[in-house]
Amino acid sequence: MLIMNAPGKQQTRLLDNIDSPDDLRRLGLDELTDLAREIRETIIQTVATTGGHLAPCLGVVELTLALHYVFNTPEDKLIWDVGHQAYAHKLITGRRERFHTLRQQHGISGFPKRSESEYDVVETGHSSTSISYGLGLATAKDLKKDRSKVIAVIGDGSMTAGLAFEGLNQAGHLDKDLIVILNDNEMSISPNVGAMSSFLSRKLTGKTMTRLKQHLEERLKSLSSVGENILAVLKKSEESLKGFFTPGMLFEALKFEYIGPIPGHELDALIETLENVREHGQGPILVHVLTTKGKGYKPAEEKPGNYHGVGPFDIATGKPKPSSGPISYTKVFGNTICRLAREDERITAITAAMPAGTGLAPFSEQFPDRFFDVGIAEQHAVTFAAGLAMEGLRPVVAVYSTFMQRALDQVIHDVCLPDLPVIFALDRGGVVGDDGPTHHGVFDLSFLRYIPNLTLMAPKDENELQHMLYSAVNSEGPMAIRYPRGSGEGVELDSEFKKIETGRGELLREGSDVLLLPIGNRVYPAMEAAEGLEKLGVSAAVINPRFVKPLDKDLISLWAEKTGHVVTIEDNVKKGGFGSAVLQLFSEIHLQVPTRILGYGNKFIEHAPQPVLWKNSGIDAPGIIKGALEVLQQTKK
Repeated sequence: MLIMNAPGKQQTRLLDNIDSPDDLRRLGLDELTDLAREIRETIIQTVATTGGHLAPCLGVVELTLALHYVFNTPEDKLIWDVGHQAYAHKLITGRRERFHTLRQQHGISGFPKRSESEYDVVETGHSSTSISYGLGLATAKDLKKDRSKVIAVIGDGSMTAGLAFEGLNQAGHLDKDLIVILNDNEMSISPNVGAMSSFLSRKLTGKTMTRLKQHLEERLKSLSSVGENILAVLKKSEESLKGFFTPGMLFEALKFEYIGPIPGHELDALIETLENVREHGQGPILVHVLTTKGKGYKPAEEKPGNYHGVGPFDIATGKPKPSSGPISYTKVFGNTICRLAREDERITAITAAMPAGTGLAPFSEQFPDRFFDVGIAEQHAVTFAAGLAMEGLRPVVAVYSTFMQRALDQVIHDVCLPDLPVIFALDRGGVVGDDGPTHHGVFDLSFLRYIPNLTLMAPKDENELQHMLYSAVNSEGPMAIRYPRGSGEGVELDSEFKKIETGRGELLREGSDVLLLPIGNRVYPAMEAAEGLEKLGVSAAVINPRFVKPLDKDLISLWAEKTGHVVTIEDNVKKGGFGSAVLQLFSEIHLQVPTRILGYGNKFIEHAPQPVLWKNSGIDAPGIIKGALEVLQQTKK
């Protein structure tokens, strides 16, 4: 549990004098241990205020210190996989005084960021990339005769992704000087699943391993008291035997030299091991480190999944600070799919290591036989869903928009080409706020819109979301529903589901001067903007298109002609997005109407609260008013 200083006492912290790893390397072992405690306190206190990733960061404090202590960073390149465990790294690499700005607007990022520090080698917020990055760096260094080290840290959860094994496979083949640190805490975001996570257990229960254990026990017993002591230690934890026998078999088969497992919270063992590894000759090496996710904060240790990514919380209790607001889109999705599944046995649910984050935790409890967590493997999730659909099921793949980017080929080739009834529930569509550019879901309308056979829709509110999901599972062909992060609009939810006709929008407001075409979560700001325009003497019509593909050609073209001016609004990049689809429609029907597209420009968007990002990009109500006035003024010139 967090240890606080006694009231009224001022105590100089070691952390206050750490501005770079050079300062770290002057400390003794006892001081490093104290520093680890101070870093945990700082992380807990900061994240309790700002929100962020807590359990992953607490689990790697000693590992972070040992890596920077032993290796000559930044000349030696330290790569953090995913990067949500890099808070301790940030604290000791010159960002201590700005750490309180974590994930705040104009503050430091919650992930490694190259523009922040020379110690941040890559910008990463998606998992399983560190080995491939590291191998590329190591190969380039070898070609340049540069003998500095490359260290890639990867969690066991990230090892469920194919990309990690692609990197391991080539690294063993190329035989480059690459160090991989396997941070093994038996967790990714949720408990790990799949054959990889059960590999050690299955191997240990096989006949060969059983005979080998028996032989070891007999041999140790013959070594008098010393052997019996060793046997007693091994018997305390079956995991020790698993680590002793089987991980090396796996990684050495991939031509890595394997070391471990070693305790990840004992600095002396970590430092000694890493010093030996540092002097290792040419060739890839893997160090297996056992850590505890949430280490040092009891609530996070007991329920690490609940403290992976958190909002502000009370340190004493671990409970989230009270927040008011309507039900979230994620929860509405989770509730709706459970209701539908009770009546329709065809419905199955698939997620990629995020049952809680996507709202599928209740589904997994109520329908365990129809729930599939594939691990961090979005590509497999999509093709697996295609197989289910071929047998007449209705698989729903629930994935964050930003992570669906990794499965684009499977969406095209394995689902849409054979025209299979797979439903994609894309959570966190649009900007997501404090997680920043690696997690903003601002490309999905663009990269899904051009795929043949795929129907793409976005609800204006949480009530429409439930009707869209109902409509999707009762339709044929691939369907995608894209909805935002956070609370809905606070509308009342209908008790009965309604089928929405594919490609049918709805007219929300008539007008004579300009047509506002907002998609998804921009509908309500557009309605607010229409009211504001009315006060300025401008009559604005508003259509909720519902569908990005197919568009409601008749409804949109009718009101575009009536008003003579159009403004499209989307929580997405402008290039190739919803506005582009409208302009393409106008081109196809030879309709010339002055049109303004509101959305995000051709650049990556930094982290900030969602309302700030909407305002900055001109897609909130005042921005929509401004866009409408500009398109009207354009025709007067």
